[in-house]
Amino acid sequence: MTAPGDDGAAAPAADRTDRRALGLTVLGLLLGAGALWGAGAAEWFVLEVPTATRGTVELGATGAQLQPAVTAVAALLVAAVAALVALSGIARRVLGVLVGLAGAAAVVLTLRLVAVPPSAVELASARSGLTAPNAPAGSGAVAATPWPWLAVAGGVVALAAAVLLVVREPRLPRLGARYAAPGTQAATTPADPDRAAWERLDAGGDPTVGPREGEN
Repeated sequence: MTAPGDDGAAAPAADRTDRRALGLTVLGLLLGAGALWGAGAAEWFVLEVPTATRGTVELGATGAQLQPAVTAVAALLVAAVAALVALSGIARRVLGVLVGLAGAAAVVLTLRLVAVPPSAVELASARSGLTAPNAPAGSGAVAATPWPWLAVAGGVVALAAAVLLVVREPRLPRLGARYAAPGTQAATTPADPDRAAWERLDAGGDPTVGPREGEN
């Protein structure tokens, strides 16, 4: 037999779980967006180039220059946070699938770039936004920085948030779910006698007399 008050204790616990899942989803999307945006602004590959006046200088290209999809996914994740609050049901799950695909794409594209680093020509082209005809004269080998791995981490976090959104969507709080449909509040919430008396007085009735049969 269920002890009195067990149902009341279980409901708040479920509500806390739902809100926690929603909070984790939003946090995951924001962390993923921040990691991808920060990684996109940092230099992923650098190259030492000798110059006639300044000696050897370091030439680098950022993640956004080499792989613009990284910052595009970051912007998508920020937009997904706003959409998450406004949507519900199947639309939320579709959003989760899109976010998951975007996060996975950011991971795959970054890993592919790490596996096959750009050449000196490609690095110079990405930095200038132009097509460089030749590699910088006397340049050394292209060296990678740790920043691409931040993009990988951001994509993985976004993918995890998307999976959580799709799996837990039926239990996530919905905007306006706490408000009852029109006409249902009177049936579920006891009327305030004082308020009812004032309303009858405003309507020209006698507040000392109860409502007539059939009067709502």
